[in-house]
Amino acid sequence: MTSIGLHSRVLLVLCLASSAACNTFAFTEEPSERVGKGDGYCSRILRAQGTRKEVNNEFRLRVEGDPETYQPGSTYRVTLFASSPSYFRGFTLIALKEGTEGDRDEDYSGNFQIIDEEETQYMTNCPPAVTESTPRRRTSIQVFWTAPPSGSGCVLLKASIVQKRIIYFQDEGSLTKRMCEKESLYGETTEKPLLDCCACGTAKYRVTFYGNWSEKTHPKDYPRRANHWSAIIGASHSKNYVLWEYGGLASDGVKQVAELGSPVKMEEEIRQKGDDVLTVIKMKAQWPAWQPLNVRAAPSAEFSVDRTRHLMSFLTMLGPSPDWNVGLSAEDLCTKECGWAQRVVQDLIPWDAGTDSGVSYESSNKPSSPQDKIRPLTSLDHPQSPFYDPEGGAITPVSRVVVERIARKGEQCNIVPDNVDDIVADIAQEEKEEDDTPETCIYSNWSPWSACSSATCEKGKRMRQRMLKAQLDLSVPCPHTQDFEPCMGPGCSDEDASTCMMSEWITWSPCSLTCGMGTRSRERYVKQFPDDGSVCTVPTEETENCVVNEECTPSSCLVTEWGEWDVCSATCGLGMKRRERMVKMPPADGSICGAEVLEVEKCMMPECHTIPCMLTPWSDWSDCSVTCGKGLRTRQRTLKSPVELGECTEELEQVEKCMLPECPIDCIMSEWTEWSECNKSCGKGHTIRTRMVKLEPQFGGDPCPETIQRKKCKIRKCNRGQANSDEKKRRKEQRDKRRSKQSRGEVNSEHPGCKMRPWSSWTECTKQCGGGIQERLMTVKQKFKTAQLSSCKDRKEIRACNVHPC
Repeated sequence: MTSIGLHSRVLLVLCLASSAACNTFAFTEEPSERVGKGDGYCSRILRAQGTRKEVNNEFRLRVEGDPETYQPGSTYRVTLFASSPSYFRGFTLIALKEGTEGDRDEDYSGNFQIIDEEETQYMTNCPPAVTESTPRRRTSIQVFWTAPPSGSGCVLLKASIVQKRIIYFQDEGSLTKRMCEKESLYGETTEKPLLDCCACGTAKYRVTFYGNWSEKTHPKDYPRRANHWSAIIGASHSKNYVLWEYGGLASDGVKQVAELGSPVKMEEEIRQKGDDVLTVIKMKAQWPAWQPLNVRAAPSAEFSVDRTRHLMSFLTMLGPSPDWNVGLSAEDLCTKECGWAQRVVQDLIPWDAGTDSGVSYESSNKPSSPQDKIRPLTSLDHPQSPFYDPEGGAITPVSRVVVERIARKGEQCNIVPDNVDDIVADIAQEEKEEDDTPETCIYSNWSPWSACSSATCEKGKRMRQRMLKAQLDLSVPCPHTQDFEPCMGPGCSDEDASTCMMSEWITWSPCSLTCGMGTRSRERYVKQFPDDGSVCTVPTEETENCVVNEECTPSSCLVTEWGEWDVCSATCGLGMKRRERMVKMPPADGSICGAEVLEVEKCMMPECHTIPCMLTPWSDWSDCSVTCGKGLRTRQRTLKSPVELGECTEELEQVEKCMLPECPIDCIMSEWTEWSECNKSCGKGHTIRTRMVKLEPQFGGDPCPETIQRKKCKIRKCNRGQANSDEKKRRKEQRDKRRSKQSRGEVNSEHPGCKMRPWSSWTECTKQCGGGIQERLMTVKQKFKTAQLSSCKDRKEIRACNVHPC
């Protein structure tokens, strides 16, 4: 199949059906000895030339938001669609660096990600390309495309179309989208990915989170009452640990943050990573999600990085939501110049953790089974989504994160000098000079220092004051009357005033040699100097010997064992195969490792035959594999040509999906409620119970049974008095008296000693048809001392309603 390139995949089928399709294209076979790794299917997609046909934009390739530029490492939704009434049966989609021919692997830029495996798949013999899963009529497909790292230049997204047995392919126009790298707005930003950091020492950063999600910026379905950001959780870490990433699956910790807003499990996972984590990053939750900065300061936290743990990740839940979050994933703070990034600013859009299938802020819980991959939300996800835009525009960012460097420690090896802020942050506060108070200003003595403003073992301030008694020369200004200095809160040390307050030791530096015995060091710094003004003599640096690979020589390098041979690049005839091994340790003297790390050799597959296969016509399609719903059906054909003519690679069986009428779904009912109270206080009455329809029958399923049941009830016999006119008259007077009190807002109960409120209105019927219930209440307003406890209580009546069938 490889030797005939693109034709064997698409055109061969067309040739069998129409010779005109075959005559449309001219294809030149390259000599077999020139066939290399990149000279297979991928390059031949671009070489297949046909008669150029203008398609009048009936097919279009579009990137969500129609951007002219891409952000390195960002993910975009790419849509290929046909304008009505057009359609297409198949397609091929590639991303190519501008100015390249596609002959080499490095000519392809970025990575595609499959959204629907039933619609799209990676091309078998050209992994950078995406094609259809099964040929059929369709009007659109969608995939994700992740932009390449910084420095990749402009990219061309190209599509070819298979429609009505004709292949359209365009080098420009509506089936080609050109995007160039977006220029950085903030100068010294990070590069993704910097797998190995060459910076020296350590750096300290402050991360600040600005939540911009509000009803003003995102008005659609904005949850006014419960909007918030969950507690922020993250870490500075090495490349060996991934908190979360696009295309990956959410861990249990990420799931708890995404669905519950709880950082507990995520923090536990982070702390279990040991030396792969340097600092755990935590910030408090924000209720409500947005307030002006003059009302509530933006949350922030400080963290450190070093050469091995130079990445920073965090996440926070946007609530309420199914499983939506924002955050940074493996933000690299190490620069190519072997320094530490000064400032990083990023606007964030929400992403889906893949654990819940809800589409709106307050969707009910719908666990995703199986769990989906983490992906960014887009404006075309679902019409009920609060971010939905039928035009496919970009989502307005919901937050901004700012990461600023506040200090650097240890010897720095980058060529960029410190700025003033770095110098001030990295050195200890100098002692104040002698008092320069003018002689014309007469002050009182300084008061004692106040208590530290920090109530915990954190940095704060303390103050002292003095009074200006006299100013002898008004032309000479008198200095300030207040003085401040930094201090540490209580609980930092149990030692006396002459004790130095030290930080924890920073991790050991790498060994100075990669071969044999070298040295390594670690540092700490003074957090607080002694209160009595004495010099701090505690050591701030330690050095020790270290040994790396005692048996090596300075000019030798260590390599791994050879890996397995790759599959032959050809399925018939002459091809190539390769195997690799890795350099475990380069030479200590800085020379180039001379060991071979790649081997390539030829491989011979069965001889390719160009004699066409003689096949019987396709059989009729078999019956669908199911009796209702979605299934599969097959058809076969057999080989008629003799075996001696060569092996036939044509498929002998085809499988396609089939759809029968939907399977019947029976009615599903809730459990019966408890029986209601009897509707009579004496004599014969009835009581009822109800149940609800949870799922109406569909597609001819069993109908719903009754939703209400009644049964007789009898509490006690009613008292029968003399049936004379006087008794009837007395009862009539009592009824009239009760009705009169009801009109004034009060009513007496049947038992003396209670004053009752009038009956409430009947509640709405619980069902529109099929039998529901209504309730009304009479509550006690006042109970007299003479009332019996059992006779003075609230009353409730229940009656049936809407008993007509649906």
